[in-house]
This record gives sequence, structure tokens and C-alpha cells, in this order.
Amino acid sequence: MNKEFDRFNGTDQYITSPELRHAVNVSAALGRPLLVKGEPGTGKTLLAYAVAEDLGLKLIAWNVKSTSKAVDGLYVYDTVQRLQDSRFDDKDVSDIRQYIRPGPLGQALISDVQVVLLIDEVDKADLEFPNDLLHELDMMEYTVTETGDRYVAKHRPIVIVTSNSEKELPDAFLRRCVFHYIQFPDEKLMTDIVRVHHPDITKKLLDQCLQKFYWIRSLDGMRKRPSTSELIDWIGALIHAGIPHSKISKAIPFLGTLIKRKEDIELVEQGGKPATRSRGMWP
Repeated sequence: MNKEFDRFNGTDQYITSPELRHAVNVSAALGRPLLVKGEPGTGKTLLAYAVAEDLGLKLIAWNVKSTSKAVDGLYVYDTVQRLQDSRFDDKDVSDIRQYIRPGPLGQALISDVQVVLLIDEVDKADLEFPNDLLHELDMMEYTVTETGDRYVAKHRPIVIVTSNSEKELPDAFLRRCVFHYIQFPDEKLMTDIVRVHHPDITKKLLDQCLQKFYWIRSLDGMRKRPSTSELIDWIGALIHAGIPHSKISKAIPFLGTLIKRKEDIELVEQGGKPATRSRGMWP
């Protein structure tokens, strides 16, 4: 494969599947945003940080909220500061440009070098939010309405968009993206991930932890299955406490590190047999 095309290879701290690496490189080569979905804890957000680290690029993060508007990603016009300055008459408030601040997308477009832009949890905003970004992401340019200034990107940023599938994204937005669903790691890949964070863990302890972890994830009735980050935290707690692998085969110490819902803990403690639900017992 062309080395220029195969740019992203993962990092020492972020272990990837070949499919995910290919998706990143295809997205970068085509100049299309990479839309990433997957279970919580599969590393969707951290992917952007890994791409920036591996390629030696600056990362600009846009953490989308329910109140976010597309224009805020381009620029913010600070009318409040302009009003305050006009009261004290110590600045030329007629120069609107001094009150225009680029947002995350605006920063990525006006950067003198290529950057990685993370648009995190795009589905948190309203339904029109993704469509409002189409022109800027397609044409790599934007205009400040208040001044008429037009900015055109010198370098197309590598754009990574994450979604937790809280809302369906518009078809027009999806057509412009390269899509990848991050599958939950199998035991082989999870072994590599855990060893990055706990390189001195013994094979017996690791094997026992993974056996319990995947057993828990397989239980019917689990409301929130433990994620990779929770597994890493749980193993860290076991190692710090000096818990031997033999104890894990009989019980699950520090279960609250791994599982975060009371009903899920009860399910695990009962060996996978869900408790009888009385009316109003659980939400």
C-alpha cells in the first residue's frame, strides 16, 4: 500500500484494529469526515487524540452540547464585550473584527498547518446541527456575516466525528462521511489493550479477569455492560490491592469499579439470574 496513503498506524497507547486504521486513512485520503460510532468505552473520542499524536499534528476539539449551534464552531461575535467597551469609550468599537473569535471549526480552517479536528458527540445537538455544517465541511471555507470576511482553508483538516447514536443523523450528512463502527474488542485485542496499561500483570491474573469480564458482559438483563476503561480501572484496583487470581475465580472484588448500576451488581452477585422485579422496583 502507498505509504503516503497508509499514514495512521495507531500509537503505543491506542491499540487499533486494521479496519479502524484503514477507515482513518481512507477518510484522510478522500478529505471526508470520518464518522465513528460504537459502544461507550470503545475509544471513539480517544481516536482523534491518537491520530494527532501518530501524525504529529495539533488536535482541536469541539465538544458538542445540546445547546451547540453550527455557527459557534465557526466563530463567536462577542457583543457583550463590545457593549462594555462602548460604555468606557476607551476602544474603537467600530472595528467589529476585534470582537470576532474563531470557534474550533474556524480555527481548523484558518490554521497555517494541517490539524486534526474532533467534533465529539455530534448527536447531542439538534437535528439541524449536522446539516448546518455541510457547506463548511465540503468547501472548507466560511464567511463572517458581520464583516463579510471570507476564509478559505490552506490545508484540509482531518475531521473525526463521533456519535453515540442518541439521534439519527441526516442522510445528507451521512453521504459526505466515511463511516466506521468500532466493534467491542475481542479477548485477543483486549489482552493487548490491557497490557499497554498494566504491562506487569501476570498471565493468570489477566486470563481470570478477562474471563469474568466477558462473562459479565454476556449476561442477559445487564443495563450497562462494563467498558474497556472500567476493565482497566478494575484490574488496576486488583493489582494495587494485591488480589491473587485465585480469589477472582470465587468472587469479584471491587465490583463497584467494574459495574455502576445497583441492579446490575445484583444480577452478577446472583450468578446471572435476574431478581424478580416488583412493580416500581426499578426504573
